Amino acid sequence: MTAASVKQLDLTAPPVVKKLSGWSLVVGVVFSVVAAVIFFAFANGRAEFFRAYLLGFMAWLGVALGSMAIIMIRHLTGGGWGVVIRRILGAAMRTLPLLAILFIPIIVGIPRLYIWAQPLDTITDKHLHDHLADITKTYLTTNGFIYRAIFYFIIWNLLSFLLSYWSKQTDLAGSRDNTDRFKTVSGPGLILYGFTVSFAAIDWVMSLDPSWISTIFGLVVLIGEVLSAMCFAVIIERILFDYKPMSEMLTPDFVHDHGKWMLAFTMVWAYFNFSQWLIIWAGNLPAEITYYIRRMNGGWGYVGMIIVIFHFAVPFAILLSRPFKRNIHKLV
Repeated sequence: MTAASVKQLDLTAPPVVKKLSGWSLVVGVVFSVVAAVIFFAFANGRAEFFRAYLLGFMAWLGVALGSMAIIMIRHLTGGGWGVVIRRILGAAMRTLPLLAILFIPIIVGIPRLYIWAQPLDTITDKHLHDHLADITKTYLTTNGFIYRAIFYFIIWNLLSFLLSYWSKQTDLAGSRDNTDRFKTVSGPGLILYGFTVSFAAIDWVMSLDPSWISTIFGLVVLIGEVLSAMCFAVIIERILFDYKPMSEMLTPDFVHDHGKWMLAFTMVWAYFNFSQWLIIWAGNLPAEITYYIRRMNGGWGYVGMIIVIFHFAVPFAILLSRPFKRNIHKLV
């Protein structure tokens, strides 16, 4: 694809996109009001509110960061498969400033979300008490948590700004070729993305249970983000496929490439999760197995089995089909 064809993709959104945006806004406002009512009306619901908020925040942050990672991969590798969804991924990536603002409720909820932020004398488990007595003096501190979060968002927004700014320059008549610039920032950018996402996953998610440690947990979150982002791009390109210019530019070969990316990310996601489970099972250490004990009892074992089947087995089997991956109506 040429630079001119990229510019053609940046047209006024079709009516269906504006309609979906409007409905999304309505749904967001309605559920925000419901969440606010629960938060202020029920004291016991406040902890649940922050837990649910963290879950939703990580899910949508993953789409934004995963989109940025795929854009950087495309700049390093080239190929039309990335050009046709570049605007979709770029739009998702540019929600990072908003997501930085939406992180504020998590900061407010630190004492309710994280046991390490609570007074030590309230912790009855001796092993956990002794563990937190050391780590809360060094790494898991409220100020450290906030400062690191600021650092992560600065890095992410800086990468997003550079990729967006140079992309916008490319649209101008007589603009210079920014291919080398994109490659220069994408190489180190992917490394920074890997490190920052891994540490953010440790800070924001793994520290919910500070007695449990996994060195591969950050990679599990990272690969989940790029998988979510590619799936998001496929959904949006299917919506746009009914309109020009997407209907003319989204060829079966490009759809096939997107399907292959989905298959690859699904397999890597399963590999990381299985590796984590296998290492912890083989080690058989009490401090490590708590993560899976909680997820195999109290009905959560069924949830885990559903994830194994419908987040790996079924997608893996379906995405092996070449004709399936070449049909956007089926792939979506």
